[in-house]
Amino acid sequence: MIPAPNLGMLPVVRRDLYQEIGEIRARGEPAALASVIGTRGSTPGRDAMKMLVRADGSTRGTVGGGSMEEAVRQMGLEAMTTEACLRGEFELSTEAVDDSELICGGTVEVFVEPLTIPTCFVFGAGHLATAISKVAAVAGFRVVVVDDRETHASAERFPDAVETLAEPFPELFETLTPRLGAASYCVIVTRSHQFDEACAAACLRTEARYVGMIGSSKKVRTCHDALRAEGLEAEIPRLAAPVGLDLGAQTHGEIAVAIVAELVRERRGAEASAGSKSIGSAKGG
Repeated sequence: MIPAPNLGMLPVVRRDLYQEIGEIRARGEPAALASVIGTRGSTPGRDAMKMLVRADGSTRGTVGGGSMEEAVRQMGLEAMTTEACLRGEFELSTEAVDDSELICGGTVEVFVEPLTIPTCFVFGAGHLATAISKVAAVAGFRVVVVDDRETHASAERFPDAVETLAEPFPELFETLTPRLGAASYCVIVTRSHQFDEACAAACLRTEARYVGMIGSSKKVRTCHDALRAEGLEAEIPRLAAPVGLDLGAQTHGEIAVAIVAELVRERRGAEASAGSKSIGSAKGG
């Protein structure tokens, strides 16, 4: 009789680095990947060595160790913020690179690339939201649509969205708050002023990079008053309202283009032009 294996002695199977990268990208979390692309002389790094830098600053893998690795980690954090690739060259002639105090003499060249896919969270699932979802997806954003109506926030109505969530808004806020960070762009186009104000307050309590809300000048003033009443006056300047660039947009499709254009401008750090706001009383539905 063959004895049963001792499961406690089996090795722990760790996720492959690329598997973790795929999971991070699927969740829309910021991250960066550092790769050794060249070495000269005696160095601890070898070509193709890689280190994943996560949003919280933690890492997986290595590019050689020592203070060089800390510098590369900082480059990774910078790449997440700027969404730009970085290249660094490190001289290791007098550096102790690990706990063995081995002194190396050589140069390591490292390439750091952002892995971030920005996410557009669309609050509301009406006709305008369907247009925004399509345009944002084409512009390179992951799209997540949230609404309190299961009949509206569905994969069938939003085939371009990677995720649709349908729950009462208070529960949605609880679910989404931990997910709204530096790579998150929130567009608020619900069917009522009350829901818009609640969404704006919830989003402004997070680290979301962009929070925009559709509405007339009167509606925006009312929302500002509500935010002040909730102790969020300091966050009001973060609210882009009325949302969208001044393109003279009228149809849902045109308004969606104007809104996503503003997201792109924010993402790429372009300078705002005078009179950029024009989207007024259109409803999210």
